[in-house]
Amino acid sequence: MSEKPMTVPGIAKRARRAARTLGTLPTAVKNAAILAAATAIEERVDAILDANEGDLAEARPLLAAGSLAPALFERLPLDRRKVAAMAAGLRAVASLEDPAGRVLSRTLLDDGLVLTRRSVPLGVVAVVFESRPDAVPQISALAAKSGNAAILKGGREAVRSARVLVDILDSAFRSQGLPEGGLTLLTGRDEVDALLACEKDVDLVIPRGGNALVRYVQEHTRIPVLGHAEGICHVYVDRAADPAKAVAIAVDSKLQYPAACNAAEAILVHRQAAHVLVPRLVAALSAAGCEVRGCDETRALAEVGAATHSDFDTEFSAPVVAMKVVADLDEAIDHVNEHSSRHTDAIVTEDSAAAERFLREVDSAGVFHNASTRFADGFRYGLGAEVGISTNKLHARGPVGLEGLVTYRWELRGAGQIVATYSGKDPRHFRHLKL
Repeated sequence: MSEKPMTVPGIAKRARRAARTLGTLPTAVKNAAILAAATAIEERVDAILDANEGDLAEARPLLAAGSLAPALFERLPLDRRKVAAMAAGLRAVASLEDPAGRVLSRTLLDDGLVLTRRSVPLGVVAVVFESRPDAVPQISALAAKSGNAAILKGGREAVRSARVLVDILDSAFRSQGLPEGGLTLLTGRDEVDALLACEKDVDLVIPRGGNALVRYVQEHTRIPVLGHAEGICHVYVDRAADPAKAVAIAVDSKLQYPAACNAAEAILVHRQAAHVLVPRLVAALSAAGCEVRGCDETRALAEVGAATHSDFDTEFSAPVVAMKVVADLDEAIDHVNEHSSRHTDAIVTEDSAAAERFLREVDSAGVFHNASTRFADGFRYGLGAEVGISTNKLHARGPVGLEGLVTYRWELRGAGQIVATYSGKDPRHFRHLKL
């Protein structure tokens, strides 16, 4: 008789048990598991690519029929270079400092009474993602290194790729002593709602995908959610911008990978520089295959289609960009704060005072000066990888790596002290001495 499959609540409870063990493992054990997984991925490259080709074969007719978004399809393919990058990413995570178990502060409250604040894993992290099979090893390694159990729910378009990757990773992890249930993949569509109901056993949900997915997760769970619903990023070209830098940064921000959440969706140009820069920007973007939709002032300076008001609130995830001429820095900052999704926004200028104002006053997770928005990435930040990008203001913001997967707890070590001693008549006084 075959064993009955575990229910989603059962998987979550098993992950909770695994998390108790993972949170106590030495750094060396976790590193060995991650390095073993890197080697296993390299050894199983053919199996990974075969599974991915199966996903692509099923996805192509869906794309042609319009039932699969082009942005999702673009994130799906793997090749030997990408698989090698997966292994390199795992090794990068293994080389990072362990974020869990660190003493953050120690305070002597009184003789023999010491309070310690220590970093600890969150526990069980659930990640619901679309496409992007390369997200599987990133998330898995970050969870293992930080001492968390991970439950992954991938999209139907990447189910074969995700399944083989999780099998490889989990086998390597367990060969080095990591517990059963520390890494699990869910594949059924109906399992999402069941997972989102596991508030007693799942500590954090991270949705990675389009606006519809993120909104759905946010609206259907009481578990804390970390992520971003949209990636509406801006490049503002100031009056003091270097034209060559402006063109290079705008083109890279929009077109280096248009489907990415950190790709620019709108370009703002200072009116005093517009007569020079708008034609150059439009020419460069158009030559690279990008459709530019402009405001009336933009259209007076270059031959582009008309931008609607909604275009400035749209994540195109495609080679399409909205362009607007603004009166000055103040209008640029106001526009960004009104229309940005608080992901990543950049200013191009040689005016350091203008740059500092933009960096201080734009309320986004990432604010850049003279650099492409595409730098907003966990690997590029030196985080090893990322479980996602957060536009939240609490806990973690921007690319979320190891530090975003730990919290802290207070540990009090005493020698029989009671609070009554420190109150009432002639109370004993606290020392509050930082150690």
